[in-house]
Amino acid sequence: MAQFFKAKPNSSKKISAKISLEVTQLDHLGAGISQHEGKVVFIPGALPGEKVKVQLIEQKKRYARAKLLEVEQTSPQRVTPKCAHYGQCGGCDLQHLTSDKQREHKEAALVDLMAKLSQVKADSLAPALIGDEWDYRRRARLATYYDKGTKQTTLGFRALSSKQVVAIKHCPVLAASLSDLISPLSALLNQLESKKALGHVELIQVDNGNYCIIRTTKPMSANDIEKLQAFTASQQIKLIVQGNESELTLIDKEPKALTIGAEALPHYLLNDEVKLNFTPGNFIQVNGDINQAMVNQAVDWLAVEPDERVLDLFCGVGNFSLPLARKGGEVIGVEGVPEMVQQARLNAELNHLDNVSFYHTDLSADLSKEPWLGKVDKILLDPARAGAYESLQWLKKMKPKSIVYVSCNPASLARDSEPLLKHGYKLARLGLIDMFPQTHHIEAMALFELK
Repeated sequence: MAQFFKAKPNSSKKISAKISLEVTQLDHLGAGISQHEGKVVFIPGALPGEKVKVQLIEQKKRYARAKLLEVEQTSPQRVTPKCAHYGQCGGCDLQHLTSDKQREHKEAALVDLMAKLSQVKADSLAPALIGDEWDYRRRARLATYYDKGTKQTTLGFRALSSKQVVAIKHCPVLAASLSDLISPLSALLNQLESKKALGHVELIQVDNGNYCIIRTTKPMSANDIEKLQAFTASQQIKLIVQGNESELTLIDKEPKALTIGAEALPHYLLNDEVKLNFTPGNFIQVNGDINQAMVNQAVDWLAVEPDERVLDLFCGVGNFSLPLARKGGEVIGVEGVPEMVQQARLNAELNHLDNVSFYHTDLSADLSKEPWLGKVDKILLDPARAGAYESLQWLKKMKPKSIVYVSCNPASLARDSEPLLKHGYKLARLGLIDMFPQTHHIEAMALFELK
């Protein structure tokens, strides 16, 4: 007799009855932690000391995830979220916790992750780098969604773990002048003939003004260009259209093409001494004030001497390389994105620094034949979330006396501490960088010194 496969129901996704739980602590992603029937339960939005009503929405062998339905007993640390889009937009998931407690939680989570994942115990933390709790983002990328039924384009941020675009009118963590652009920009996009072809929109506030970059997959009509020109005049911003091949057009009285090094591109200053140009799409830190404090601390911790050779891995457009070069010595910046290497070289010329050189290299690949690989005195690392594990396998060839590691993911920082410890380094300093207030994201800086 023929047998037919019948899929078993996925028990891990079954919705439970409503249950009440007591929250004991937060995990490193900012979710409340409780216990139920021998399992750890993670509850986003819940705080320690609270009694909450939840539904289990996902169950695994050792843990479960729950949806917060009601706070039955409220923590004194709970505050009313400032943003009208809280809970819908996928960002700013710790707005319900007071700012000082957010920082306390992040510092504790940083120490805990380092201890658990690398057995590195931080005896004490350096003072956290902190700044404004609101209006701090100088850069944001907004998504667009064109509804064929209503023929309207929605401008906003993605919902949590979703492709859905939540319409945004105001964002309190954005620089106020950028937040004020969202509503008029949304109205403008819906007037364009090419609104079906729109992609993301990027807003940037830097030292030479406010920028709006509109991504489109098709050339814009003359009528659309006129509307953009009127918008730039009324809002006093610089508007750039990014085409399907990433080509950039500045919308001015006479639209003109922009290339790397163009004077009209955005730039920011560090200590009023170092000027860094960048092209839309290049990585820059979104919190300008914290970036300045972070660069100053890194330069201070490395304490470069005039005769020392310094290696800056994952250097970007020169955010750390150029300030380090101003201290003297020889600085080598290495980056995996060729366009950013080109921009970094231009930035060195712009700042009249001839003791710094930049190389394009895939830092996760074999580095044995790289011309820059060799003995260095000090290293600065500023990798993406995946960390710098592959690069650290070449420590024997580099033999630096000290290493400053700037991390946007304490889990990869903890993992990368293992090869450092293995090669005789010790953790000398560790501190929180509060780059993203109102969110669970933890950034940190660590100083490792050769024993």
